[in-house]
Amino acid sequence: MPRLKVPDGSAIAKALDYSLTRWTALTRYLDDGILPLDNNHLENQIRPIAVGRSNWLFAGSLRAGQRAAAVMSLIQSAKMNGHDPYAYLKDVFTRLPTQPASRIDELLPHRRRPSPTSP
Repeated sequence: MPRLKVPDGSAIAKALDYSLTRWTALTRYLDDGILPLDNNHLENQIRPIAVGRSNWLFAGSLRAGQRAAAVMSLIQSAKMNGHDPYAYLKDVFTRLPTQPASRIDELLPHRRRPSPTSP
């Protein structure tokens, strides 16, 4: 067995021990052809959050961080509702100055109706 040839405590030994103790889970995809070989798709989905988390530490202040979170939430909501974020924000910022406060919810991504001049 290759593990016996690697000295205990080394980084390679730790990596081998980690994979050997999780062998059943690591080889689960062999039992079910529907399971993916890796989780790259999910990793790519959460990468912006993980990268952003360290970047958000430097937003400048609590209020700046809250504003950044609100804008990022709005952009993600636009994506989830099938909108191009740039086109959505451009349309919202164009309509915002003349939008009555009582109808501001019409500009939310899940209720958006493009203005006649927007794509």
